[in-house]
Amino acid sequence: MSGLSTERTSVGVVVEGINGPIRENSLYLPGHNQLAYLSGPSFASEVVAGLPTVVTIAAQEERVAARVQSLLSTPRFRCYRTTDVIGVELGGALKNVLAIACGISDGLSLGNNARAALITRGLAEITRLAVAKGANPLTMGGLAGMGDLVLTCTGDLSRNRSVGLRLGRGERLADITASMHGAVAEGVLTSRAAYELSKRLRVEVPIIEGIWRVIHEGEDALTVVENVMSRELKPELDMSMLAAMAPSMAFV
Repeated sequence: MSGLSTERTSVGVVVEGINGPIRENSLYLPGHNQLAYLSGPSFASEVVAGLPTVVTIAAQEERVAARVQSLLSTPRFRCYRTTDVIGVELGGALKNVLAIACGISDGLSLGNNARAALITRGLAEITRLAVAKGANPLTMGGLAGMGDLVLTCTGDLSRNRSVGLRLGRGERLADITASMHGAVAEGVLTSRAAYELSKRLRVEVPIIEGIWRVIHEGEDALTVVENVMSRELKPELDMSMLAAMAPSMAFV
């Protein structure tokens, strides 16, 4: 499992998990404290090939995370552990939306600067949403946050980036989906769930909202880029995020 991507279908769990009250329901049902969640930058084909891979294991209880970490770690597959299940799951789900954004940017030939900006400012949006749901902001700078985001936004094996590339080159989403032979690009439906979550939590996410508009409202991608770039100028650092990080930094 990576983020919220599991069977039933993978998209269904992503959308239900983001839109539903994760903290109040799914993570606190009887027996869920015995579950562990694996996430991080890990294309399956490279793991199978024995290429070096590093991931994180999340569980509500430290002893569960440590046990799974011990069972899965090998000289080619290193596992870290955390108890921030919410942060790991949201990072794993929301990064797919930004991968579509990076694919669209590359499909439009907007350049390396634009891709780097999307990853960096997209991470800020993911962090704001995750913190609003109770996650540790430091998780977003780790394997399940930045690590998974960079891989999915830049790797040629990323289904979500591939969908974005084709959208940026002018193909219709329906045609792209039909040609995928059952493969799932989770970010397509997750973009709607993430947008709705941001409205409910009153969190500003211009990039995620822009991708929602392109995918679900049919808005022109270049128009969205212009709108995002023309917003009111502001400081880079979000002071509310710095306040949220203060308790976590006390333990570093």
